[in-house]
Amino acid sequence: MENVWENCLSAVAKNTRPSPVREILKVITQEGMISFAGGMPAPEVFPVEEFYEGASVLRDKGRTVLQYGITEGDPDLRNFLASWSAKRMGRTAAADEIILTTGSQQAIDLIAWSLIDPGDVIITEDPTYLAALSAFSNHGATFESVPMDSDGMITDELPALINKIRSSGRKPKLIYTVVNFQNPSGVCLSVERRKRLAEISSDMGVPVFEDDPYGYLRYDGEHLPSVYSFDPEGAVIYAGSFSKILSPATRIGWIIGNKRIIRQLTVFKQSTDICSSPITHSLAYEYCRKGYLDSHLPKILKNYAVKRDAMQKSFETHLYPLGVKWVKPAGGFFFWLDFGKNADTRKLAVKALEKKVAFIPAEPFCVNTENAGRYGRFNFSYSDPETIEKGAVRLAETIKDTGGY
Repeated sequence: MENVWENCLSAVAKNTRPSPVREILKVITQEGMISFAGGMPAPEVFPVEEFYEGASVLRDKGRTVLQYGITEGDPDLRNFLASWSAKRMGRTAAADEIILTTGSQQAIDLIAWSLIDPGDVIITEDPTYLAALSAFSNHGATFESVPMDSDGMITDELPALINKIRSSGRKPKLIYTVVNFQNPSGVCLSVERRKRLAEISSDMGVPVFEDDPYGYLRYDGEHLPSVYSFDPEGAVIYAGSFSKILSPATRIGWIIGNKRIIRQLTVFKQSTDICSSPITHSLAYEYCRKGYLDSHLPKILKNYAVKRDAMQKSFETHLYPLGVKWVKPAGGFFFWLDFGKNADTRKLAVKALEKKVAFIPAEPFCVNTENAGRYGRFNFSYSDPETIEKGAVRLAETIKDTGGY
């Protein structure tokens, strides 16, 4: 019977590979394992009591919230998010310019359904979010990448790349970017490059997908305006998420964009899951309505800033003397370590597991994998400072035991 299923798999299924992050999570459940591999929020910062207060909505509005909801999502929550995010967006989005999604991953999938034909080109920064690469690839997209520096995507390289793609007979359909505390590199796109990106998008007719799951997790400096706020043409779509600022289990993301593309996303969502959960929308709205989203966020930031600083200190003590380099992230969840041009972080990650410490090598995040072997992603949000210190010691021992990298 197994052969029957194998023979019936689609071409997409036969070429799909499991997420290395999801797969390694199976390994890190081993006793004594220290994981810097995942991108999970810290459970101790979940606002359990505050969120529980909203449970009365089941008693008060049960006949409504236990029913199917509208595909665009709960109107009250959409209105709240439109108002709450207005400062970053540059204005308050209208009702037909915002849709709620089942997590921000669904936002990526719906955009792919709406824009991508097999062979179309997605332009990304390099490295980029690996689950976006997987989702776009599943829809038949191909990729071209733009390198990054400490200010994010080098946007001045975009016009020549777009022209190159078009001259080869291919269609550049979308520029995808994680603008704040990027996963995996941890860097932010500078304000000048945000303006430039919006300008290029408008001038060259290639829309931008601004993915921003980490934007509100800033520990140093000032918040930056969105690319969306610099876009006069409606060519930028913005995606946010509750996963990092409330809880991943709510599975609530949102997209703000031109009403034409929002309508198209809605049509595809109708056939994908009909609607996201009205229950979680109602619970999240009650949480937001009572002011907890704003009042609890400083507690989250304090917790993560302490862990970020602990990882910085531990890496300075144990890894910097071994030649490892990095830029301290001003927010988000990740450090992006450079082990040097002769490193092979795939092999190093395997050896590190023997020492019971896990991280993700760079290759799955990269479109151009030529220099991927020198980099690795390390998460600081989940572990406590003591565990971070132990993990840094184990990683240093792994490097020494392998005679370098």
